[in-house]
Amino acid sequence: MTGVVLLVVATGVALLVAFLLLLCLVAPLTGPKPLSLSGAHVVVTGGSSGIGKSIAIECFKQGAFITIIARNENRLMKAKQEIEKFSVNDKQVVHTVSVDVSKDCTYVEKVLKQAQEKLGPVDMLVNCAGTSVNAKFEELDAGRFEQLMAVNYLGSVYPTRAVITTMKERRLGRIVFVSSQAGQVGLFGYTAYSATKFALRGLAEALQMEVKPYNIYITVAYPPDTDTPGFQEETRHKLLETKMISEASSICQPDHVARIIVKDATQGKFSSAIGVDGHLLAILTSGMSPAFSIADAFAGIICMGLFRFIGLYFLTSFNSIVLRCMVQKEKSGKKD
Repeated sequence: MTGVVLLVVATGVALLVAFLLLLCLVAPLTGPKPLSLSGAHVVVTGGSSGIGKSIAIECFKQGAFITIIARNENRLMKAKQEIEKFSVNDKQVVHTVSVDVSKDCTYVEKVLKQAQEKLGPVDMLVNCAGTSVNAKFEELDAGRFEQLMAVNYLGSVYPTRAVITTMKERRLGRIVFVSSQAGQVGLFGYTAYSATKFALRGLAEALQMEVKPYNIYITVAYPPDTDTPGFQEETRHKLLETKMISEASSICQPDHVARIIVKDATQGKFSSAIGVDGHLLAILTSGMSPAFSIADAFAGIICMGLFRFIGLYFLTSFNSIVLRCMVQKEKSGKKD
């Protein structure tokens, strides 16, 4: 009897593996066609530094024409000179636009229209402009919540509105929203920041349903802590609890993050994760997000239960970290 049960189980596992392999073979036939960046016009907001600049460089290496948008003109010019070093042909152009993408939707549409007149219609928009603040909820002024929502959320809405109509007319386009792992799971000290990054995912899911019939694909990128000027500045004022959580994983380099985001975006993947922990987190928090392929969807269904347990374990570990921090602070206070 035991032998029969084992045979049935082995047969079931073999059929499951065969089914998954078949899905992996069929998936490329059903997914979007990769977007070639050679000669394409790529717009990157927040493109003067950090991940945004690295994304612009990666696209330029692949033959794209680049428009980088940021507020600081000096940083824009330095970034332009740096990006131009990676040209693959003498026709490529790097166009700069100094504007705050979170302030005036009409003006953002105007400057992007001018950019398209110079370099052609936008093939890929990367919304990378953003800022962060790390503090406890009650210690944050209400104005900081408004500021972060304006920069991190509306700063992505306005440029997207400026290019979406032309993309629909051309039946072609990629739009990237650079969120964060803090946009997948709320973290201590990020009540203002996490909310804005969660908002990008909701926007992306709804927008993907609207534009998929027009051959436009949305990508939400969830980078971990990345060694950028913004991250270095934030670390100087980071809460002890948040520091201890961050130290549990390594810091990524912006060039590495950029390569993955660009690859996933050109392929039309909805979620872009970095590293093993990033992929696990993406599966754990996938919910009802669009799946890149049938194989991805099936793998998510199979793994969801297991990763739910993993998620609960991390939640327990997180609570232990917070408790240790509180005890450590209390001891430090007594010593003083």
